[in-house]
Amino acid sequence: MHYRLIVEYDGTEFHGWQLQPGARTVQGELEAAVEQLFGIPLRVTASGRTDAGVHAVGQVVTFRAERELAPDVVRKAVNAHTGRDLAVRAVDIVDEQFDARRSAQSRRYVYRIWNRDVASPFWRRFAWHVPQPLDVAAMMRAAATIIGERDFSSFQASGCDAAHPVRRVYRSAVAIDASLLRYEIVATAYLRHMVRNIVGTLVEVGLHRRDEDLAPLLAARDRTLAAATAPACGLCLVEIRY
Repeated sequence: MHYRLIVEYDGTEFHGWQLQPGARTVQGELEAAVEQLFGIPLRVTASGRTDAGVHAVGQVVTFRAERELAPDVVRKAVNAHTGRDLAVRAVDIVDEQFDARRSAQSRRYVYRIWNRDVASPFWRRFAWHVPQPLDVAAMMRAAATIIGERDFSSFQASGCDAAHPVRRVYRSAVAIDASLLRYEIVATAYLRHMVRNIVGTLVEVGLHRRDEDLAPLLAARDRTLAAATAPACGLCLVEIRY
């Protein structure tokens, strides 16, 4: 049987998605829980890897097992063997040809910024605290300039193993609710640290440290010209569409 799980997690205490010796990871915790249920080691795969500290409410995970169990039984059993910062929200059985990563048409991320002079104990695990006032209107205009199919080399971290740097962005928008800024991006796929590098650059726009038209930066295809990478705590994988 080919099982699909919709998983959410607080990434603060995880060293990312991927298995790492001696480190707690999302993949490792799920595989341990699945092994408890089926009695044998089984490999789980995800729609994409999240870095240490990055959260998810819509990560898609699949695994294959010879034994057929009702999806609700799988959901409850896996949740019984994971920590409180990880939960399987839903389970279903999918076609053998379904691939969590390659079948995806788009991925939606949200990045949150707490923009007040005093840090928030409530948001500290889920938002980047930027105490200086931000020009949100300028950030909104800057975010819109990256929509489309473009070479995102200027926002690609070193060590990225992507075959090419071209990605199609369907949505790139900034919104604000009181002191909480919300950056939303929907794209076919992402380069390593791409979203966090975009956010770091948008904050520089909001601080009036760079121009709000990001087209020249994209055209330069030079990572050293963009801003420093925003902290992982503000980033959350929200939804995968197939």
